[in-house]
Amino acid sequence: MDSVKIIEIKKSVFEDNDRAAEALRGELKRKGVYLLNLMSAPGSGKTTTLIQTINLLKDKIRIAVMEADIDSDVDAIKIKAATGVDSIQLHTGGMCHLDAEMTAQGLAGLKPTSDSSLKGREDNYDLIILENVGNLVCPAEFDTGAVKNAMILSVPEGHDKPLKYPLMFSVCDMVVINKMDVMPYFDFDLEKCNEYIHMRNPKAQVIPICAKTGENVEAFANWLLDEVRQWQNS
Repeated sequence: MDSVKIIEIKKSVFEDNDRAAEALRGELKRKGVYLLNLMSAPGSGKTTTLIQTINLLKDKIRIAVMEADIDSDVDAIKIKAATGVDSIQLHTGGMCHLDAEMTAQGLAGLKPTSDSSLKGREDNYDLIILENVGNLVCPAEFDTGAVKNAMILSVPEGHDKPLKYPLMFSVCDMVVINKMDVMPYFDFDLEKCNEYIHMRNPKAQVIPICAKTGENVEAFANWLLDEVRQWQNS
């Protein structure tokens, strides 16, 4: 019988990405830039939540957005039109997530509209929000170099999602529960959802909102503003 080559995997396949992410985080820290990685399933309301949040914050801090999708540029255009902040679209070429190197490429491509000479100068922002590719699996596996991870869970998805997608809820510091206005029409138990989230991550903060009406979005905006100021002052 022919012999078969056996390869022992002794290093994590994510090790190189983890190193790149740490280096990127350190670089952003030196520049005083806070990077938030925002994740969710498709249709949870990420873009609408961002629009509401940015409009509450844009007169207090300098903000830019990186929209990641497999294709199209509709979200980046929508963010720019609705908020006026700088936004760019990142195409992943079919990949279901962003990693640290892809995030770094996006940061290098930011172009502040106020001064064309500042192309690629991400340090002209206090806050950069990365809206990751929409799904609850792959994005959670890769460190993007962000300071914190946040995710949006919408009421129609169900309160049991923390049980089904443990890694996503384990890596997120903030869970925003969106579409609270439709809770009477769905079998969604907010108390159970909180319980399941904290089973996965006892330290996770949870904020229920309705991005469509703006209800309680200010709580998320205030959390983010505090995060940015602590990052810059620490």
